[in-house]
Amino acid sequence: MALKSSWELALERAGSAGPKLTAGQKARLAELDKIYTAKIAELEITEKPKIAAAAGDAEKAEKLSDHFRRAVQKLRDELERKKEEVRQGKP
Repeated sequence: MALKSSWELALERAGSAGPKLTAGQKARLAELDKIYTAKIAELEITEKPKIAAAAGDAEKAEKLSDHFRRAVQKLRDELERKKEEVRQGKP
């Protein structure tokens, strides 16, 4: 018997982890990914130039950078929460 890679083991566990997703759930998950990818991209477009412009002021640049990281993390957390709701069958 050949040893399985961690990737193969993870795939096995994921396959038996729970109920299969419906086509509608898969579509909604894909839609959520698109929406939140766009929101994060929009945030990058608006905030990165501000951070770059504040490069001369380290404190201001750090504040803006922290704000950006928190905003991106908030969006990612929100995305994961909504995806979990879809996986559980909530509207």
